[in-house]
This record gives sequence, C-alpha cells and structure tokens, in this order.
Amino acid sequence: MVRVLVAGAAGRMGQQIVRTVHSMPELELAGAFEAPGHPAIGRDLGEVCGLGPIGVPLSAGLESVLDKGEVLIDFTFHSASIGFARLAARRGLAMVVGTTGLSADEEAELARLAQESFPCVHAANMAVGVNVLFKLVEKTARILGNAYDVEILELHHRLKKDAPSGTAITLGRMAARGLERNFDEVAVRERNGIIGARTDAEIGIQAIRGGDIVGEHTVYFVGQGERLELTHKASSRDNFARGAVRAAAWVKGRPKGMYSMFDVLGLND
Repeated sequence: MVRVLVAGAAGRMGQQIVRTVHSMPELELAGAFEAPGHPAIGRDLGEVCGLGPIGVPLSAGLESVLDKGEVLIDFTFHSASIGFARLAARRGLAMVVGTTGLSADEEAELARLAQESFPCVHAANMAVGVNVLFKLVEKTARILGNAYDVEILELHHRLKKDAPSGTAITLGRMAARGLERNFDEVAVRERNGIIGARTDAEIGIQAIRGGDIVGEHTVYFVGQGERLELTHKASSRDNFARGAVRAAAWVKGRPKGMYSMFDVLGLND
C-alpha cells in the first residue's frame, strides 16, 4: 500500500487525481491540501470531489499532512512546486511532479533536491499516450532527417497560464534530439510581421487558447509534396491522472534522483 498526498486537491486536476487515487486498491489517499485560506479547507475531500464522504479532510498547506504520506503528487504552479520540493527534501518524501512552466533555475533546483534527498518523477505530461508520442517524434525526426521541416501546434483551454505548453516544448526537444540540434538555439516560439523565409534548422511552436480544450498536440513533418502529422488529443484529464497515479505507485522505494515517465513506462530502451 502506497500512502499518497495530493497537492491542490480542490482544483480541477487535483480533484481528478483524488478520484483516481481513491479508486486504486493498492493506493491510500493519506492526505490532501490547498493553500491556506482556501474556502474548502476543513471539508471532507470526498464531498469536494463528488465522491461522497471518505473521511479525509482537505488540509491547509503541505506541512499539515507532510508526515502522513510516502508520495506527493503535485500538479499546481511552478513556484509552489519548488516550495513543496524543499519541504519534501527535509523528510525524504517521494514526489510526482506534473507541474509545467518551471524556469530553468527551478528545474535545476528540483533536480538537485531530488538527487540529494528523494526520488522524483517529473514530466511535462504524464499521459501514457503522450509519452509514446514523445518517443515516436524522436524516432520520426531521426528517420526523416533534415529534408523535413518540423512545426508543433498545441491547443489548450482558455485558463491555461503558460505558453507554449510544457508538452509542446518537450515534443520540440525530442524532435531536436532526433535531428541532433540544440533545441534552445533553433526553437521559434512566435512569428509576427516580415520574418523572412523559414530557416532549415528551426523548430516552430505555436499555441492556441480557447474554451475548454483539455489538450491537443500535433507535430508536423513537412517535406516536398507530403507531410506527416503525429497527433495526441486528450478528451479528459483522466489520462493525466492515471499516469500520475501509475508514477506514484512506481516511485515509492526508488533511489534518490530524478526520473521521467519513460522510466515509469519502460520506454528508455
């Protein structure tokens, strides 16, 4: 039995994770929390998430439940995630981090804390299908090579705070890896005005925001006279939650360090 803590449990993604954890017999929902001052604090978490009473209250802050769990699942906000990682480091609490929008400095700090203090699965997208797509993009880029231009289009709901999505950036990095390019040097994240002809090396990423789109990502390999499109469409947050819960069950007892969903799914071969 793995005792799981859920950060941001009253949010849309947090509620879905709570429901998924609660449905898994090998996992125990040991605690869940929101930022102090949240109006749902003190309520039964099952009632907050539409499950009916489950006997687990929504707590205020990670400190209030820190000693109850073995793995923390966090899909909140980049600055909050780093704060949670610092607390987890003090106790050796394993983490599953699906938060996107971390800065380079925050990524580096999370990796350092994990290397020193706890095992952590971190991924821009925890959906199993998306992680298969990551690998397909790398392999396709390697096969097609420089004769095809690479463009990425991502669509998300109107409330998403970061752009381009972490998933789109990872797709770009996987394509760049397959093409043996430095993604940070060739990524083009916006185009406007008289920009001139497209270069051979660039990898373009464009973002669309609107309505309630859960998440869609398409990678275009555009050649002369043909194009190949690899697409993943998420119709609900269930996929992200199931992947995160799978990672939580996997990461318990692992050595300190940073892991990816490729490790969880055995896709590193």
